[in-house]
Amino acid sequence: MGSTFLGIDLGTSSVKVVLIDENKQVLQQAGREYEAQHPLPGWSEIDPGIWYDCMMDCLGELFRHQDASLVRAVGVTGQMHTVVVLDADGKPVRPAIMWNDTRTHELIPDLKKTFSGYEEGKHLAGIVSTGSPAANLYWISREEPEHFRKIRKFVIGPDYLVYRLTGRLGTDYCEASTSSMYQIRAQKWSEEVRDLIGLEEDVYPRVGGSCQPAGVILPEICSRIGFARNVPVITGTGDNPASAVSTGCLGRGYPVLSLGTSGVLMMPLSSPDDTAKGKVILFSEDGSRISYLVQGVVQSTGESVTWWTRKVLGVEDLKRFSDGLEALSGDSGKPDMPSARLLFYPHLAGDKTIYGDPNMKGAFIGLSADTTAEDMFYAVMEGVSFAFRQLMEEMHMPKCRTLKVVGGGARSNVWMQTLANILNVRIERMEGMMGPGFGIALLAMKSVLKEHSMETLADGAVRVERTFVPQGGSVEKCSAKYRSYLRIRTAMKYIEEGADAAGLRDTAFSVAT
Repeated sequence: MGSTFLGIDLGTSSVKVVLIDENKQVLQQAGREYEAQHPLPGWSEIDPGIWYDCMMDCLGELFRHQDASLVRAVGVTGQMHTVVVLDADGKPVRPAIMWNDTRTHELIPDLKKTFSGYEEGKHLAGIVSTGSPAANLYWISREEPEHFRKIRKFVIGPDYLVYRLTGRLGTDYCEASTSSMYQIRAQKWSEEVRDLIGLEEDVYPRVGGSCQPAGVILPEICSRIGFARNVPVITGTGDNPASAVSTGCLGRGYPVLSLGTSGVLMMPLSSPDDTAKGKVILFSEDGSRISYLVQGVVQSTGESVTWWTRKVLGVEDLKRFSDGLEALSGDSGKPDMPSARLLFYPHLAGDKTIYGDPNMKGAFIGLSADTTAEDMFYAVMEGVSFAFRQLMEEMHMPKCRTLKVVGGGARSNVWMQTLANILNVRIERMEGMMGPGFGIALLAMKSVLKEHSMETLADGAVRVERTFVPQGGSVEKCSAKYRSYLRIRTAMKYIEEGADAAGLRDTAFSVAT
């Protein structure tokens, strides 16, 4: 048997490991789940030692069935933004603050205003949000000064596992560029943000290329698992670029939409567009050639579907419910299946990209006594699809003929046809081994087998399973309904905050009694 390559994916609720061979075939996988702690409303944190223990359990399970001595390189990816602070001994000072933690929501407006005055400040102000490393480190400096004084280094989530594997501390261009502390054009940590937070320069991790070696696996881990000596662990990258590698998005230059709990639209760029929405991610395999990947998010994507079906309706068999809807619609996904007036606004957990408002709420609009559960289920998928159309417009995404879609939501034929009609593009549902764990394993392979290029790295690993073509009459109806959808934001601000907040003239009057 030939060489193998290991990918490790540190997710929000589980760690997964995947082993591939030189032909990009998956040989074995393993996973372990864990739970973040929520000691106060809006808080989400975890002891990073739990990640390490779960990773080691996964490796133990995986290499009971595979030969660890054949592994030639290891890559680590995972949740972006989650920040780990370490003391002089390399021990966590406090639990890691997760990417989905919202404790800093009251600080964000002031940080945006302050960042706007810095070099590249418009970009930094545009991406800082709850969960950003900049916001969380600033919060620690203000609220936990006893912990802040102990900080000698910080890293982002997956970087911590690289550190535990190798004893070396660092990060990649992706994690740096999405931290709200890094100047993407100057490609250096922002001195102004550093002064604001109050950390010394040597606390910041070294930034390297994703395929560059961070170090080699520590001898004690080699002995425990069975790795050969001096196996390199690459610097790695965040889960979204790793997914972009696995789908061919980053190498081949086409946009990809991932429909998971949140929905992520990724699109390679030749250069950043300061007028467009979206988070610009830097990626470099070798530390010298820089690529740009822009990412936009609709936070409640699959979450909206599971909220409606499982939490509201109590339906556990989601596939059966979805299949019933498909049979009802005749597999056409026609937009007039529910009432033409029934709309769903999908921002159940706020919004980061389009409006940058963590306090946004969702809504059903146009309910009647005839509305059914199936109507509302379809409206949820339709509303999320409208959100993606708006996201693409706000990101100034060039008109494309085809959009490749991956993730759990892509399995619904009705949803895919609806998406094709609303976006008016061909939707290609991809199949094959995709995801960040596979993508980082490919990068680990590329670091050793130099014949692979970024353009060809995912070739043969993914393929089009089914294509959905826009339906003429439905496209026109969807466009008309989309115009109504765009007015929901103004209407909800008017209801919740009044005419001034919504930019309207209040014509309401009172009648004296």
